[in-house]
Amino acid sequence: MNYETILYEVSGNVAKITLNLPEMRNPLTEKSANELLLAIRKADDDSAIRAIVLTGAGKAFSAGGNLKEFKKNLEKKAPELYFEGKASTELFKVGAEIKTPLIASVNGPALGGGTGLVAMSHLAIASTEVKLGLTELKLGLVPFVIMPWVRRAIGDRNMMELMLTAEIISAQQAKDLNLVHRVVEHDELDAETMKLAKQVASFSPLAVQLSLDAFYTTEQMDLMKSFDYLTNLRLVSFMSEDLREGATAFLEKRRPNWTGK
Repeated sequence: MNYETILYEVSGNVAKITLNLPEMRNPLTEKSANELLLAIRKADDDSAIRAIVLTGAGKAFSAGGNLKEFKKNLEKKAPELYFEGKASTELFKVGAEIKTPLIASVNGPALGGGTGLVAMSHLAIASTEVKLGLTELKLGLVPFVIMPWVRRAIGDRNMMELMLTAEIISAQQAKDLNLVHRVVEHDELDAETMKLAKQVASFSPLAVQLSLDAFYTTEQMDLMKSFDYLTNLRLVSFMSEDLREGATAFLEKRRPNWTGK
């Protein structure tokens, strides 16, 4: 597929998706959001891909929504806005649907929807130069679609403060809030991101998939029912070729040859 707003590259078992509208600070336009969704799903459907890296071209990760498109929305009727809105939310559902770990490599400012992408990613590593924030209220907007991800990452009280103050925070502050997992020097970001991606990609793809399944499915599940569900997943794991290969490789002191089965 020929993308207009993103770049899609594959290196070994890692797919790298780059938001590629640097002159606009990589906003989430209708087209870029759709292309990003398609690219993430493409990587997830590729059995050879075991980690997905998301980053931005130029000096920004993503400045969030596109103001020109927001202005056009003022002229649209409610049904049109409703169905367009449902379509755009698919991007922020995909983090809980894919079986391949998504890693945000936050290279620059990530504001509004950009912060949402960081919160949605399974892992997030940021440059020391990064700034993040929910700045929507400054424009008379509300971070509706990204709210569940950000609140999930940083907790209710921190979410309320970040949303109602619309303050921009540093990478270290974001780490303190659990919005990002790691902070590294800017010139080390690419190397550290690939190191992390390769580490994740080195594990059994079946075990990783079951990990994500277990995490998201049991999140809102009754405690006792969650034990029953996880017991079933454990049965799948115990009877898998990957577990047999992993145990054998460990005893033979060699690297495992995963099949994802």
